[in-house]
Amino acid sequence: MKPRTIAAMLALALSAGAAAAQPAPALKDQIVGTWNFVVAEVSAPDGKKSFPFGETPKGILIFTPDGHFAQIHVAADVPKIASNNRMTGTPEEYAAIMKRSISVFGTWTVDEANKTVTYNIVSASFPNWEGEAQTRTIDKLTADEFVNTNPNVAGGRGSASNLYKRVK
Repeated sequence: MKPRTIAAMLALALSAGAAAAQPAPALKDQIVGTWNFVVAEVSAPDGKKSFPFGETPKGILIFTPDGHFAQIHVAADVPKIASNNRMTGTPEEYAAIMKRSISVFGTWTVDEANKTVTYNIVSASFPNWEGEAQTRTIDKLTADEFVNTNPNVAGGRGSASNLYKRVK
């Protein structure tokens, strides 16, 4: 072989090896961005499955690079308020809306070793969560899909697996 051919093959092999040796991006870097909420599936201790926001919910999850997050989950069938004024709904309308939606915001951190994300909640539409730290396992994280599990939903009601797709 000619020296040029050998040099080219060696350069190609070295560049392929260097690319293979690159570590995967940190989970913290991979999670940053905007994610569409696809579904939440709750598994009760008895194995029964439920979908608290229905099987075709709406929502969004945003992680900013500086450590802030906002999450909104809303069932597709949340009732409208008949009066068309959010301040004059009926107790039944308010109850239905509260049961089928949640909004949360605050700061977030990732534990790379344990593959978890912790939400430090500043405020939520469920005010009992204010000031809580809630940790979720990162079950799957690709360029396009994020799945996390909240192991303790509503004080022992089960665990919730949440699926998101990256906004493009």
